This record gives sequence, C-alpha cells and structure tokens, in this order.
Amino acid sequence: MNKNREAIQKIISKMSLEEKAGLCVGKDFWHIRNIEELGIPPMILTDGPHGIRKQAGAADQLTLGISETAVCFPAGCAIASSFDPAVSELVGEELGKLAKTMDIGVVLGPAINMKRSPLCGRNFEYYSEDPLVAGTMGAGAVRGLQKQNVSACPKHFAANNQELYRQTSNSRVDEQTLREIYLAAFEKVVKDAGPWSIMCSYNRVNGTYSCENPLLLTGILRDEWGFDGAVVTDWGACDDPVESLRAGLDLCMPGPGKDLVNQIRSAVEDGRLAEEILNQAVENILKLVSRTVAMENTTSGGFDFEAGHAAAKEVELEAAVLLKNQDAVLPLKEQEKIVFIGYYAENPRYQGGGSSHVNSYKVTSVLDAVTDLENLTYCQGYIEEPEKGQEAEEERLLQEALEAAEKADKAVVFAGLPDSWETETLDRTRMDIPENQNRLIKKIAEVQKNTVVVLHNGSPVEMPWVHQVKGILELYLGGEAVGAAAADLLFGRANPSGKLAETFPVSIKDNPTYPYYGVEKNDVLYREGRLIGYRYYETIQKQVLFPFGYGLSYTSFAYDNLQLDSTRMRDNEELVVKVDVANTGAMEGKEVVQVYVAPCHSSEVRPARELRAFKKIKLKPEERKTVTFTLHKRAFAEWNTDIRGWYVPEGNYKVQIGTSARDILLERKIYVQCTSLMKPHFTVNTPMGDLYAHPVAAPMITKAMKTLMGNRRNRLESEEKTDESGALTKDAMAASAAAMPLRAMVALGFDVTLKQVQEVIDEINKAVENG
Repeated sequence: MNKNREAIQKIISKMSLEEKAGLCVGKDFWHIRNIEELGIPPMILTDGPHGIRKQAGAADQLTLGISETAVCFPAGCAIASSFDPAVSELVGEELGKLAKTMDIGVVLGPAINMKRSPLCGRNFEYYSEDPLVAGTMGAGAVRGLQKQNVSACPKHFAANNQELYRQTSNSRVDEQTLREIYLAAFEKVVKDAGPWSIMCSYNRVNGTYSCENPLLLTGILRDEWGFDGAVVTDWGACDDPVESLRAGLDLCMPGPGKDLVNQIRSAVEDGRLAEEILNQAVENILKLVSRTVAMENTTSGGFDFEAGHAAAKEVELEAAVLLKNQDAVLPLKEQEKIVFIGYYAENPRYQGGGSSHVNSYKVTSVLDAVTDLENLTYCQGYIEEPEKGQEAEEERLLQEALEAAEKADKAVVFAGLPDSWETETLDRTRMDIPENQNRLIKKIAEVQKNTVVVLHNGSPVEMPWVHQVKGILELYLGGEAVGAAAADLLFGRANPSGKLAETFPVSIKDNPTYPYYGVEKNDVLYREGRLIGYRYYETIQKQVLFPFGYGLSYTSFAYDNLQLDSTRMRDNEELVVKVDVANTGAMEGKEVVQVYVAPCHSSEVRPARELRAFKKIKLKPEERKTVTFTLHKRAFAEWNTDIRGWYVPEGNYKVQIGTSARDILLERKIYVQCTSLMKPHFTVNTPMGDLYAHPVAAPMITKAMKTLMGNRRNRLESEEKTDESGALTKDAMAASAAAMPLRAMVALGFDVTLKQVQEVIDEINKAVENG
C-alpha cells in the first residue's frame, strides 16, 4: 500500500460505513481489522515496553497465557538510571528487530508516567520522578523502535500514577502541575521523537476519561504539540466510543467489540457523529499501518537471541547504581574468600508482573557467571516468600549463612522484592523488603564487617541496615542477563555509572503523598502539586536515604570552571553553560553531569531546583573534558494559568552543577529578562495590588481612582498613612490595601457604583489584550 495521504484517502472513499466503524475497534485482543480487498493487511499490537510479549495461544492481557520467547531487557526503572538516551534507543532497536520477525506493527511502550509515590505497583515500568529524564529516555526508546519500522506507543496518557481503581479513578490535578510534571515527558517524546501512536490511560483527568478528553487528545496532543499519529486506548479503557472519537481517539482496543462498532455506526447514521470525524480516525489508523512493517509485509532474516542477551547485559552495566562503598569494599578480588548469600543469587528477580512480563530467552544468575571462582561459596540464606510451617527451614538457612559469612573475607547478600510485591494492578502497601531478608542482612553484618548488599527491586525500599553494611549495589530489575552484569560490576570488570532517577526516602512516611496514597479510590487529589520527588525533598530540605541523581563510581571525578556565556539574558535567548570534568581516579569511568536551575526568588511555591539538562560522559584516568549545555526558555519557565502558556518570571536564577539533586558543587547567577507581557483577565474581585503591579493596568487604575474618588482616594492609598489607633503598622495598612478588591469601593461607601467599577475593569482588560 502506498504511504502517501492521497492513497489513504482513496481507500477511505471505497470503505463502507460499517468498515470504517469496524476499523476503529480491534478485530480481536491484539489485531486491528484487515480488509484484504482494499489492501488493508492485519496488524499486530503487542505488549512491551522492555521485552516483546506476543501471545502464543489464547489472548489475554495479564500474562495468563504463554507468550513467545523474547529477550527480557532491564525494566524502565533500570534503563532510566543509565541517564543515557542511547541506552534506551538500543533497547528500542533490539525490540524493533524482534518485533519485525514476529510481524508486529506496534509495541506498547515506552511507559513514561511519573513516579508520584514509591508505592505505585507499576513503577518498575516507569522511568523517573522527573519529566526531563522520563521524556529524554522515552524519546530514545521511540527512535530505536521506529528505526525498525515498528511503531512505538508511549503510555499511559495521562496522569496515570496508581493501580488502585485505575480504570475509574479521577486524577484531580491543577493545570500548572499537569503541564509541568505529568504532561511534560509526553510533550518531549512527541516533539523530539515523533511517535506514530500513543496510548491514552484508563483513568479520568479532572473528571473526564482520558480517551474522551478533547483537551488532552486534540487541544494539547495534536494542535499544540503537533502529534500526527494514532491514539489507541489502553485495553478495555473505552467507555463511550462516540465521545472518544469526537475527542480525538482513533482506535478502541481490544476487539471484537461488536457493540462499540454498532454505536459508532449508529451515531453517524443519526447525525450524532460527523462522518468527517470518523474518516479522520480511519486515516490515522491507516497511516499507522502504512508506517509499519506489517503494511509493507517485510520480514528479516531472524532475530539473534544471543546478541539480544548480550545487549541486555550491556544495558544493565550502564544502569546499575552503586549506592555505598565504604572503605572501598568493592570491587571484590578473586583471591578473596567470598560468600554469596540469598535466594536471588541463584534465582534473580529481574522483571515485574503484568502485561510487561516476558517469556525470557534465558536467564543468567550471578552464580552462573562465577562458576570458575574456587574461593566463592553460596548459601541460600532465606526463603523468598516463606509459608507457615517453614520457620525451622528459615532458621537453618540463616544459621548456615552466618557460619559461612563469619569464615569469609567478604559476604555479599542478594536481596530485594518478591514478584508478588511488584506487579501491575496492585500497588504496594509498604516500602520495606521482606522481614526475613532484613533480619538476614542485619545478622550477617554483625558477624562480617565487610558485608555488601545487592538489591533486586523495581522501586525504592527502606534500608534499616544501611549503616551496618559497607556496600550497596542497586541492580533494579536488571533483565535476563542481570547475573552476568552483576558479576562484572562486583569484581570490577565494569565500573558502575548509573544514577538514581528517583529519590529513595528514608521512610515511606517522608513522601508527600503518604497520608492519602492508596486510600483515595474515586477522586485522587494531587495535593502536593509540583512538589513530587526531589522537588519536594529539596524544597523542604527533608533528609533522604539517597537523593535523586545520586550514584557512586570506582573512580572519582572533579568539577571546576563553570562558565555561563552571559550574566544577563532575555527569555527568548539561549544560554550556553560549560563546565570542566576530570577523572581523578585510577579507573576509566562514566559520569552523569547534571545541570539544575534554581529561582532566587518567587512569588509562589516553586521547587527549590529542577533538573534542566544532563549528559553522560566517559573519561579515562586523568582525562579532562569540557561539557557544554544550551539552556532555553523552558529551563527557567513555569506554566502560567493566566496566559495559558510558558512564562519566565523576571529575576535572578542560579545555574547549578551537581552530582545529585542534593549535592551541588558549582553555581553561577544569571538574570533573565521577561519579554512577554502578561495578559491576565482582571475582574471586580481582582486585588488592588495585582492591578498596581501590572505595567498596563497600573497607570489606568491610578487615573481611574482619581476620577472616581478625587481626594478620597487616599483612604485606599494607605501606604502613605499609618493607623493612628496603632492597631496596624504602615506595612500592614499597605498589605491590607493591596489585598482589597476593587469592588470594595462600593461596599465601603465611597459613592462609587458597581457599574462604574466594571467599566474601569473593562477598559483595563481591553488595553491589556491589545498590548
């Protein structure tokens, strides 16, 4: 089929109303409808985002059936900690190669929702608590997939941040927070990578289901961001297909959905749905088909699973985060007497549960990777999920591990979260790991001073033993080659270079959503606003276990010579930032250079600092590089609800270089001048202070006050008077006047009518609008 729009329009002109309606609803669980006589082939959509999950037998969504063999790459939580979009692009390419051999047209991913709370059951799929990281990594994944002519389908759009009542919950989030936090990652992916499809979420956003939300699907996604692909529902998310099509949805999945097809056809027949809207949805679907390998009916010469497995290992080597390395306990030395302890050393936890669960090609444990080491022994240490009656066996495993640890030079405990604790459809209720693992780690540390903990988990965990152990290596859910990567990292054959893409709080009680996350079922209030993740912890200076952006290395780095190409700029100009980074250690390593911007003052609650750029670089020992960044308006801007756009409050900002959101090493000030005039809409209830603060409104209200009140105006211009009774200071009087709405002149008996006040406001609004 020809890819151009003219050919697609020709096909649409030949389609019956029934065929058009049918094309907008899935044929079955994973296919769109094919119409052979019109040259429309079948197209398969299948789960990702870190492995292909194509159903081999009966179709289902929740991994109840067997899926075809695929490579399981590290989950999103791990990929993001690489802080390198080339890594997510590599994963996308490998997924695309395998998808081509399976005749798959759309891979459902990447998953780029924000990590609002550590308890979200699906956090292991998501990248970060920061939209820049999530958007940058997501764009890499999209580019990698679509290089192979396989459509990416970023998900879940939008404000989908919990599993509890996920199909009906209503995310109530203010406009500024929605724009700056929960939409920003999707915006970056759409603008930077151009995905050919996107998945809207189950939940409602401010009262309207995502797939029926014209503001999201048309106003923002298409009209503002320029998205030109197909919008697909999450599986089973379509409530009203007619309203959804009207809002900008194209494809309801899954099928066959006979009733949905009938609803669409009937709505066109009786005039409730314009056929032009249906035609546009059909065009978007056919465009999606034409862009994929399914439409081109091409195949490749088979997928190299061994190469895929090796790529999974390379990704994990970039992703693992070294959290603690006291007294250089790591890397291990092969001649040392070492004991590996823990069920996950033999049976690694490497992926999460739900629609992303992959039937892995093969799984390499860390024990598989160290079979040639004669000085290394293994003890199971604990039962992953012990049942009643297994207490004696648990005690035996513990004592066996203690005896081995006491005799060893170093002990490495492999711990983490069981499969059942992290899965789609269920949120976590606690942030700790199983108590039998905590007990084991504490006991081992008591008899072995050189204890290292290796973690397998998809989201932050509490660490009551953090000060008792010398080393902590965070593997996250590291994919099917996690064991091989772990061995290389532990023994120094590879240097850890990952950084945390999310904050590890000391306790779940420290998270701003703690009092109500997992409690609200219907209306979910985003009370914390923009202060999620490090934006919250840094703004209130809350102690954390490990901050966002944190990660150690076996070498060391030094930063100096931070330069800005200007000390003053307009908000429509670029700022070039340069900083020198040197490897001052003895081992080659990679460092993530992080650029934060901090407002020096703000008239409203604003995060203390926000990540605005980052770059991962490789340095040999004693090598030095100058790293350059370019910051644009958005680095300083916030979403302004008065102008419904991005606005830079004029003033001083600090450009900061850090090794984490908490560890700021260098900073320079820049004064940013605002070039866009605010155009708020004033009313009779607008405080006087706001009117006097606006450059257009101020002279007009001053003139109006003289006209309306004459000499009586000084009753409101209280900054020139003091309260003779002593009840209010001069500053308090001024504050009182600034907070007073213009209509108060009527209520306070100044012989001014409400009509006169409204006429003044109308004149001011007209002048503001005309600039």
